[in-house]
Amino acid sequence: MNDDLHRILIKGGITSPGELKDIIAMLEAAGLSEVYFGSRQDLLFPLENLKKDQLEQISKYSTDVISDRNYQNIVCSYVSTDIFDTTHWLKGSTYLYLLEQFDFLPKLKINITDPKQRLVPIFNGNLNFIASELEDYWYLNVFLPHWKKSAYYPVLVYSWDIVSLCKTIEEVFHTMDNVEQLFTVLNQFLNTNNRTMDKELVVPYLTFPYYEGMNKMGIDQYWLGLYWRNNRYDLDFLKALCGFCLDNSIGKICITPWKSFIIKGISKQSRPELERFLGQRGINVRHSQLEMNWHLPVDDQEALGLKKYLVTGFDQNDISTYGLTFGISDEVGKQSHFSSIVIERNPISTLLTEYEAKPTYNVCHFKDFDPNTTEYLVYAQDVDKKALPHLLIELSKQYFLQLGQKSEQENKKKEETEPISHKVHQCRNCLTIYDEAVGEPQSNIDRNTKFESLSKEYYCSVCGADKSNFEPVEIAMGQGGPINER
Repeated sequence: MNDDLHRILIKGGITSPGELKDIIAMLEAAGLSEVYFGSRQDLLFPLENLKKDQLEQISKYSTDVISDRNYQNIVCSYVSTDIFDTTHWLKGSTYLYLLEQFDFLPKLKINITDPKQRLVPIFNGNLNFIASELEDYWYLNVFLPHWKKSAYYPVLVYSWDIVSLCKTIEEVFHTMDNVEQLFTVLNQFLNTNNRTMDKELVVPYLTFPYYEGMNKMGIDQYWLGLYWRNNRYDLDFLKALCGFCLDNSIGKICITPWKSFIIKGISKQSRPELERFLGQRGINVRHSQLEMNWHLPVDDQEALGLKKYLVTGFDQNDISTYGLTFGISDEVGKQSHFSSIVIERNPISTLLTEYEAKPTYNVCHFKDFDPNTTEYLVYAQDVDKKALPHLLIELSKQYFLQLGQKSEQENKKKEETEPISHKVHQCRNCLTIYDEAVGEPQSNIDRNTKFESLSKEYYCSVCGADKSNFEPVEIAMGQGGPINER
């Protein structure tokens, strides 16, 4: 990414049409006609004609222009709510309440996400809060800048402790060497409402969604996803779109990490007008997924050219990449990418700067082509540009070859180990069990004798209670027999 770009941090990528229109007025005052969307759901732009403080004075919303790379935007998966599957208790309002509590600009990358969606990366932050099945409780995956690998915080974190936890970690993280030490120190500073982690986080494998075009949302609403190939969003168009949203009572516009944006809650009545609005401006909402599932550095023409070259190769060979994502990066060995396959551009040696040296590339991918595994694998190193299309085509074939096998194996293993429910009759007094499949040899009752077939004189072999004192119950059966759950 161009390090000269300034940023406007939009918490969680969520803005209102009024706020975005105000930002556009600021950018136009700086002589700009375009804006970029960033990987962390922020806005990026060059600033030459005006100083930062002059630009901020124009805003009615007290918008901050950030030039310091030390500050980070908070990423969240609010954009996925109501349009993709979500954790049962996690609503759009939950994200909004949480983001409102942040009263400081974080220097650590904070992600607040739902593990049941794929549009927003889960593990590419320093502090990754991931929703658990328990309402208002989150797993915390920690990967501090000076750590070599991530680790899970040993307890679940309460929603309303997230901000205080983040603020305190910002103060102490430089001296923290591991997550146990971090947990001990935070317990000294904070009184938090933690919960015991009963089970480890399991992030389901999901294919990458198609996030463009007009799509059904609920019974009588729609959502619209818009994507620009070159990530240069025209300010005149965005301003007109904000006006449409204000006129049609659409409250939020969401920026995605894939440098696109989504508008939710479009009424059935507003849809024809919106389609006319887009059509009159020649807006294409039917891009091929071959080119939409790429993550590139901002304002990088070389990366954009490489992407076009590779997508053309896919298209000419009729290759499907459904569910796969691709990234281009200059950060060799970085493992916090959020695309399935990563093309790393190797730095050109300073010894070769006097000559016209050809760039070389590494092709890497995550285990099972799932970035959420965080296990980074090298497929090929130091290859020429011409070799890339063939390598990526071979990788895509490998992806489809293994697709579904992992889940089938996991389901089979689960079936083998999962307890089977088994009906028996149990004495209310002493909890003795009569199992029809076993019978009661000591009382001369054969196997497979139904409980209903026992005589009225039958009594409990342990406490002597009458037959009427028995009740039907379900017990769990493991591979070795009944499982004692008491």
